[in-house]
Amino acid sequence: MRINQYLASCGICSRRKAEELIKNNLIKVNGVVNNVLSTDIKVGIDKVEYKGKLVKPEEKKVYLMLNKPKGYLTSVSDDRGRPTVLKLIKGVNERIFPVGRLDYNTEGLLILTNDGEFANSITHPSKHISKTYEVLLKQKPMVDKLQELRNGIEIDGEKTLPAYISKPRYVDGLYLLEVTIFEGKNRQVRKMFEAIGYKVFSLKRIAVGKLTLQNLPLKAYKHLTEDDIKLIFK
Repeated sequence: MRINQYLASCGICSRRKAEELIKNNLIKVNGVVNNVLSTDIKVGIDKVEYKGKLVKPEEKKVYLMLNKPKGYLTSVSDDRGRPTVLKLIKGVNERIFPVGRLDYNTEGLLILTNDGEFANSITHPSKHISKTYEVLLKQKPMVDKLQELRNGIEIDGEKTLPAYISKPRYVDGLYLLEVTIFEGKNRQVRKMFEAIGYKVFSLKRIAVGKLTLQNLPLKAYKHLTEDDIKLIFK
């Protein structure tokens, strides 16, 4: 088994993130730092370490959906002591990690798991799994500007894939739009609106694929069923 796949099966992170750990000399194989991505691991024979601890494939796979509030980092830990989304998960003994990211001031649907292959099937750029957000703006956006987002717009030197953008609705003094994107660039939705001259006032992810938050309260989480998981890929 390739080393990045092995690390993903241990519930540490996705395969893509595992490659970063390997390149940054954070993984040891049989007591020696290993930064070769093509390394094959003999399961049950080779000893693989991360942060000085032996890691083994997780036997029980865990899949959670959290309604993330603002003020939490989408990470496993933080060297500055800021709260992470794992602080909200109680009674789960498996080593889980977030799938993808929601930034500090964004709330909504976040998936957590210990299944690196599953995480990779959602986050890999080639998969184009849809993510739907509720966006609140203080200004009413111009029709032609929104069309730019629907067509794809350049951010960070790359053009985004065409997005679904609903017509804005006036709600409690703000303009509400539903936005669906098919990739996961860093802070993508906020940057898309900045590119057309609007600052996002509030951002909430409400769906990944056809999996929706439904009535899940803020800060609450639930275990995903097989049917729930299938909805992600529809």
